[in-house]
Amino acid sequence: MDGVPETHTGWTFLTSHARVLAAIAEDQRTRIRDIAVRCRLTERAVQKIISDLEEDGYLTHTREGRTNAYQIEPGTILRHPAEAGMTVEALLSALAQHDAQRERSTGAPTGERDS
Repeated sequence: MDGVPETHTGWTFLTSHARVLAAIAEDQRTRIRDIAVRCRLTERAVQKIISDLEEDGYLTHTREGRTNAYQIEPGTILRHPAEAGMTVEALLSALAQHDAQRERSTGAPTGERDS
């Protein structure tokens, strides 16, 4: 897994899909390689997740030269019945607030600290 800083075993609270979506929300022109490093996934896993998100209407992309520009569909409802009515926008807002609070308390930019 080139570019993946460390492995993780066991379960986590956020899915890889949520992590990838949050990474794209932070930079809509980010590269798959950069998403993989940030989310500690392989590039292949990120490609599959992006495909899943596009297939279910959470995300679209357009080519801009050699890169992709992603567009998140903020009004899309989350899939699990326990989150009935919660939108992607609400999820990303909560994650952004958490990142901002954490950044203020550690003094490190979001992408440069350990999760």
